[in-house]
Amino acid sequence: MNTSPLTQPQRSSTLPTMASGHPFERRIAAAWPVSQWQDVTVLVAVSGGRDSVALLRALARVRDPSAGSLVVAHFNHGWRGAESDGDEVFVQRLSDALQLPCEVGRAPTGLAAVHTGLEVTARQLRYQFLRATADRLGARYVATAHTADDQVETILHRIVRGTGLRGLAGIPRIRPLSPLTTLVRPMLHIHRPELQAYLDDLQQVFREDSSNAATHHTRNRIRHQLLPTLRRDYNPCVEQAVQRLGELAHQAQLTVDALADTLRTQCVSYPQANRVRIDCVPLRNQSPYLVRELLHAVWCQLHWPRQDMSERKWRELCRLVQHPDSTLRRFTLPGRIEVHASGDVVECARHAPDG
Repeated sequence: MNTSPLTQPQRSSTLPTMASGHPFERRIAAAWPVSQWQDVTVLVAVSGGRDSVALLRALARVRDPSAGSLVVAHFNHGWRGAESDGDEVFVQRLSDALQLPCEVGRAPTGLAAVHTGLEVTARQLRYQFLRATADRLGARYVATAHTADDQVETILHRIVRGTGLRGLAGIPRIRPLSPLTTLVRPMLHIHRPELQAYLDDLQQVFREDSSNAATHHTRNRIRHQLLPTLRRDYNPCVEQAVQRLGELAHQAQLTVDALADTLRTQCVSYPQANRVRIDCVPLRNQSPYLVRELLHAVWCQLHWPRQDMSERKWRELCRLVQHPDSTLRRFTLPGRIEVHASGDVVECARHAPDG
């Protein structure tokens, strides 16, 4: 792996058109047509590693420099000290070489000092930075460099932890980041060897994150231990099998979502902010799984916290809306959400914290 100082990239204006471009670039453009983002501002999340550098180089090469705006975004977690700072410098120099603006965010010092076990917090900070930067710049899209390998590792990780249909669907290719910005992952169908070959062809260097080799992280153990074992002893095409599972789960989840949305229009209303009214009659003979997905959609729509909703809490809520005459007619859910059943109606209301 080449981690020498930055090789000066070729200027976009001197590169071939898409008709004669690199096969990797054509794959990116097929997944995310240039016409969709050519004339707007796109924020590209770049860590300095192989995947994000490949994405940036490809997008910079296929775009028309005279249209729209491509902006680099780098978040420095500070976990690896001088190495993290070196990543930041690398990304800034790469941006300069490509004649692209670069936005940099940094994690609070305390997080960098006690990062063990805080990967979720770091992810939240990174996406907060991307969201805030996109809002400030008016970016229509934020592009991240998740790959097919990331998809496989994510699905396996969720299976190990325990998951449902939505979790089996893996990383979505596109999702809202904010009301005005969409998060796009144009490389979810591309594996790392193809990225490496592309960078080799460009003679483009990148940064290596030393923490990727550490096996005390479950995700890294899946990558370095579980997947090689599955490939060697069970199925040499295990990655493709997991990808197919994810695709089928995604299609199934789309079907469930459509059914839940239809049902939601029949029985859910919002009499005021942070309050939902559920007519339980249409839900009595529905599948408990479909009812749970309906409630999940309501929680998402109202931005109510789902992380603290245990399986038991979801079951209690589903049981109440399907059987509002049960003995348990009033209880409190995480996030100060009061639930009350009256006749064939269940109301949920979130109360503001005291003070």
